[in-house]
Amino acid sequence: MICEASAIIVRQLTLCHICRHVVVATDYTVGSPSGGWDTTTDLGSWSSSQTFTVGDNLDFQFGPTHDVVEVTKDNYDSCGTGNAISTTTTSPARIALTSAGTRYFICGRSNHCSLGMKVQVNVVAASTPTTPSPPQTTTPSSPTPPEAGPTSPSPPPPATGTNVEPPSSAISLKMTAGTMLGLGFLVMLL
Repeated sequence: MICEASAIIVRQLTLCHICRHVVVATDYTVGSPSGGWDTTTDLGSWSSSQTFTVGDNLDFQFGPTHDVVEVTKDNYDSCGTGNAISTTTTSPARIALTSAGTRYFICGRSNHCSLGMKVQVNVVAASTPTTPSPPQTTTPSSPTPPEAGPTSPSPPPPATGTNVEPPSSAISLKMTAGTMLGLGFLVMLL
């Protein structure tokens, strides 16, 4: 019974190790769920309530009287379309967020931008998974021999590669966390 439980835990910990390296991109429909790419949606509030990460996508859905223009900050502030970075006139428009930083989008048609049809998107770098370092043992430095007087042999250095056992509560916590993450991953696969 203990061997079976150990095998299950090892499998779950392996799955958890795999999970840490999976990066999931999110597709954001601009303005959803209560609005869209239009003049009536509070796009500033929508954008500030999201966390956009490198690898995510923005999906703009709009009718034939709108477009999506990526602009500089100055053009965003003034609703100008001069020197546009890109213009998309067909819906749906998918914009990939490929680097960290701030991006600015407006509707370039009529006075739509001045009516609030613009959005600023702050993109953060994707977090990199961290792998815990193995426990390290420290070797005390040899005492400096006194300047005068007889010398005594120094004690032998401690054996290298010795493991320091973590408290049993830490092991239990890691096993519980690993079990929960492993089960969560399995549920996601279903």
